[in-house]
Amino acid sequence: MRRAVRGIGGEVSPWWESAVVYQIYPRSFADADGDGVGDLAGIAARLEHLAWLGVDAVWLSPFYRSPMRDFGYDIADHADVDPIFGTLADFDALIARAHALGLKLIVDYVPNHTSSDHPWFLASRSSREDPKRDWYVWRDPATGGAPPNNWVSIWGGPAWAWDAATEQYWLHIFLEEMPDLNWRNPAVRAAMFDVARFWLDRGVDGFRIDVALYVAKDPELRDNPPASGGQLSFHKEFGAWDAQAHVHDHAHPDAHEIWRDFRALLEAAPPPERVSIAEVHVFDPVEWAQWFGASLDEFHLPFNFSLLRAPWDAVAIAEIVRGFEAALPAGAWPNWVLGNHDEPRIASRVGPEADRLAMLLLLTLRGTPTLYYGDELGMPDVPVPLERMHDPQARIDPALSRDPQRSPMLWEPGGGHGFTAAGVQPWLPFAPGADALSVARQRDDPRSMLSFTRALLAARRASPALTHGEWAALDAPAGVLAYRRWSGGDERVVLLNLSDTEQHVPLPGDWEAEVATGRGARLGPREGLLLRPRIG
Repeated sequence: MRRAVRGIGGEVSPWWESAVVYQIYPRSFADADGDGVGDLAGIAARLEHLAWLGVDAVWLSPFYRSPMRDFGYDIADHADVDPIFGTLADFDALIARAHALGLKLIVDYVPNHTSSDHPWFLASRSSREDPKRDWYVWRDPATGGAPPNNWVSIWGGPAWAWDAATEQYWLHIFLEEMPDLNWRNPAVRAAMFDVARFWLDRGVDGFRIDVALYVAKDPELRDNPPASGGQLSFHKEFGAWDAQAHVHDHAHPDAHEIWRDFRALLEAAPPPERVSIAEVHVFDPVEWAQWFGASLDEFHLPFNFSLLRAPWDAVAIAEIVRGFEAALPAGAWPNWVLGNHDEPRIASRVGPEADRLAMLLLLTLRGTPTLYYGDELGMPDVPVPLERMHDPQARIDPALSRDPQRSPMLWEPGGGHGFTAAGVQPWLPFAPGADALSVARQRDDPRSMLSFTRALLAARRASPALTHGEWAALDAPAGVLAYRRWSGGDERVVLLNLSDTEQHVPLPGDWEAEVATGRGARLGPREGLLLRPRIG
């Protein structure tokens, strides 16, 4: 089901295989109306930057009507734009502008839960007899009035909230104000599929599916067993959540049927081909690979987050890449992620001296990469004072706040940095050194992170080896990750020196540097090279 046919050449890859996806967090990209919060009109006005940069698709985090307790992931109306971000007309103008620039537009699809302010939940909560009661997961208390089972919320406390009026608990894996939908009810599935159709009809090119595996829980709602020592569900600690092995509160096998049906919905949409990219927090390669579907009929791209918890070490990264390449089903396509709105920025994780190395890794591995806004500038995490924190994860521990990686995009020096009007306080602080990091300052500097990223994207786009070729590791000295990419007669070699000493990697043939993180063809400490066969 994966392949599309075009012209005389027979089978060709669908657009999303060779694409580079760029994630925009709408609150933080560009503020057109001067209220300190980004919006759709601001994004539309800045899309030329993405076309100039050389990415292919934009993933837009939620912009739907919401009370914003989790900044748009708590949706109160799936078919409208929150006034903070604009109107449906603004969305239509945004997608038209993106397509005019040759950019695909992917939007977030949030299937597991709604806001407690959603009309569906207000009806469901109104009485046990309401037709929408079974649209959410309600249960009687256990003996003594306790919650129905031992499930916990990711953000602390039981995953059950008590409703005194109807004397039952509702399930919420996330915030109490984000009740879980009951996907075992056919009416819920039909309604949520209609949500997808609404945005497909407006021209979106696909969906990034939020916490995709949580839509199917154990139908018996059995207790989760204790976690094995030191075994985390995610790539970072989540307090009480980590005390359980989460075998019953998500990823029930019934999820496969749901996502097969969703894939069929996408396949039935008119051309061009639409993509499904799923948030799947699975770190075992074999288990991860199952979510492509037995017949490659589920997710096009189950997100691969394995590099987020990888040590910044050549052996560890090579092992991860080999493992996921080996587990990949025949005909499936890999993908790689180094950052997003939930994760510390890569420049802060590996250090500013290695952010180019990380970008070189991300854009030359086999598969579809996702690039987080501002990473092309080397933006770091931004310290946020406690009084200005917004993220509900800070309820567990302020150290877990995701606000630092969501700071506003830096377009220009001075004033509101081109993000908002001068004198307006942005919803989160700007990065220190914002003037020097800005697009305007970096754009004409051939040695900047922005220029490096653009050169790397251009090299990738021009090389069949990099866009859809094969991958194989090469022998290299300790501390160096080396690999070869090739397709037909096109070939590239990538050398990444993750060590603190200069390295030399002997290679057969005659090679020259196409893109270098440093200033020359040497492989200095924490430097990398993209090599091509010498021309002439």
